[in-house]
Amino acid sequence: MFCKLEQYKMNSNMSDIFAGKTLVLGASPKPHRYANKAIRKLREYGHEVVAVAKRKDTAWGVEIVTGMPDMKDIDTVTMYLGQENQKEYYSYIIALHPNRIIFNPGAENPELAAMATEAGIEVIDACTLVLLATGQY
Repeated sequence: MFCKLEQYKMNSNMSDIFAGKTLVLGASPKPHRYANKAIRKLREYGHEVVAVAKRKDTAWGVEIVTGMPDMKDIDTVTMYLGQENQKEYYSYIIALHPNRIIFNPGAENPELAAMATEAGIEVIDACTLVLLATGQY
């Protein structure tokens, strides 16, 4: 459930550079939460970040919005919601048609992964923080 660097090895599918926006789904304003750390690190690495959660707030200068806002040019959805809490977002995520979905530790979801794969969306079970730190994001 934790992001551990030694878990991941370089994979040619993950080493491609993605230039579009990253949607952090399950964002948090709390600095100890991994979703919050991901927002900070994504920004530090120069990625444009948008964030969605159950409550409006901000994290590292990024407005956290609620609902399912209309978004364009989402390259990556990085998932910080548990499987049960993802269900209401299935259609929304697929309709965004990102290039990939990253299921962070604890957010793995075979059902959504199958739907995404069928829609031509790459699925990665990995830690966003590790991918950034190792140059694989």
